Amino acid sequence: MLRVVAGRATIKNTEVLERIALYLLSNTGQLISINKIANTLRSSDLKVSNNTIENYLELLHNAFLFYKVPRFDIREKEYLRGQGKYYVVDLGFIRSQLQRKNINHGSKIENLVFLELLSRGYEVFVGKYNDKEIDFVAQKYTDVKYIQVTDHIPENSTRESDNFLHLPTGYQKIIITNNWDDVGNIDGIPVIHIIDFLTK
Repeated sequence: MLRVVAGRATIKNTEVLERIALYLLSNTGQLISINKIANTLRSSDLKVSNNTIENYLELLHNAFLFYKVPRFDIREKEYLRGQGKYYVVDLGFIRSQLQRKNINHGSKIENLVFLELLSRGYEVFVGKYNDKEIDFVAQKYTDVKYIQVTDHIPENSTRESDNFLHLPTGYQKIIITNNWDDVGNIDGIPVIHIIDFLTK
């Protein structure tokens, strides 16, 4: 697939493009910056400019291999420049391209939730409120949801719910987990299993 994309974009050396794609797959659900990618590539003796990385990221996005999700400052009600997140269009790419068993399940679940929100017609952002990150702010007309996604909630941990504490009231707040034992609520915030979310 990448060779087809590279061919259409007349990229002769596909190694950098492939390494960037693998970086995105390995860091699904993480904030991505051009500088981080550049430092990773340069540590492997791949000399590449930030402009080239930016162009290749745009190419992967325009080829519908990855979705780019911008950050949104909830308090200031404005988009943030710089870091954002990338989600792959097909989760099968993570398994087939990374070829390893110790893939972060939480990041795959987060990717899955993102794809499901898109399929339901939501516009999706990565939320920021002061120093807290909200995995997803999903908006469709007047319907706004704040969503945290986790593989499981560690015992006595309130990290997922704490991120919701100072958010505007009147909007739905949800924690989605992959662990049935987590299902219930934390401080009045519903905790639902990923299967229930997908079939709801």
